[in-house]
Amino acid sequence: MGDEQKTEEPLTGTDTPATAGAESTEAAPAVPTAGDSPAATDPPVAASDAGDSAPSAAEPSAGAKPSAPASATAGIPGQTLPIRKSKKWFVIHTYSGHEVKAKQALLERAKAMGHEADFDEVLIPEESVVEVVKGEKRTSKRKFFPGYILVRMDLNDSTWHIVRDTPKITGFVGDNKNPTPISDEEVAKMTQQIKEGEAKPKRKIHFEEGENVRVISGPFANFSGFVDEVRPEREKVRVMVQVFGRATPIELDYLQLEKA
Repeated sequence: MGDEQKTEEPLTGTDTPATAGAESTEAAPAVPTAGDSPAATDPPVAASDAGDSAPSAAEPSAGAKPSAPASATAGIPGQTLPIRKSKKWFVIHTYSGHEVKAKQALLERAKAMGHEADFDEVLIPEESVVEVVKGEKRTSKRKFFPGYILVRMDLNDSTWHIVRDTPKITGFVGDNKNPTPISDEEVAKMTQQIKEGEAKPKRKIHFEEGENVRVISGPFANFSGFVDEVRPEREKVRVMVQVFGRATPIELDYLQLEKA
């Protein structure tokens, strides 16, 4: 390739092909003399002419694929789980009755391990319920799925071990080694049910036909009778009570009754 470069170099009218050690018989002020070094007459070899030389370490050779950056190839030693770029919802099994403690322990452990950003939200599916205790109305929480919590997270080896090693948690639901996320639609249904339960708490009391009850509020307070019909969709009960010696049906709300 270097020889081709030399043959293409144009010669002036006063130039003659020079050989090693030869002197020019005619000198011109603007033309280098043959007594100069060979580098003065021979054109410099361009970087592209060095075809037989090894490519520079700083410049990859033509056609070579660039190597992947270290951050893209470096991973956790022994990694077996795929790294998910977007966060997904996973169902996690906990000790029954310890859902709240498991949630707190998981978030604290993630923060201590430097993976707080990998966990977005921990949801405990529950609803508000109303019950009457000794004539007083009380509101409490009832779990949809006792022993389970929902976690929105990035799943990789590090976060998998964080979940598995958290107290009160036994592991992922399904394939524990490579768990499958649940859809956002399923989670949306649960969150909607939670919102409805907070807006209108459900009654925790359940009655059966023929059961003896006592009225605790309203115009028939302190009357006793038995359940004639239960209407759970309306949370109403028809009760037969004695009024002036006659069995009289009255419709009452769940919270107006207690079991005798």
